[in-house]
Amino acid sequence: MEKRSNKYHLTLSLKQYANGETKPAKELGIEFDNHDEIFEIIEKIKDKNIFDNESEATQFALGLKLFSEIKLKHRKNPLFEELNDVFPVFMKKLKSL
Repeated sequence: MEKRSNKYHLTLSLKQYANGETKPAKELGIEFDNHDEIFEIIEKIKDKNIFDNESEATQFALGLKLFSEIKLKHRKNPLFEELNDVFPVFMKKLKSL
């Protein structure tokens, strides 16, 4: 039986370069699946008040979910070898906060 996943579309737009320029504009849109409901995860991270502001909480939650889903799909990839022992510990710590 195939696992069900939520389907997402993410758009990333570069609004301003570090030097203040606004052109050339860049935008990237990606489609991806995730086994979690990411909006719920974002709210849970915000509720934990781990970071100084909600924007940082959203960035952290989104980055973590994108990263962890790829890590999960490719857990046997040697790139993730060192993380296989410590990542579950990190996730348990985060969930316990």
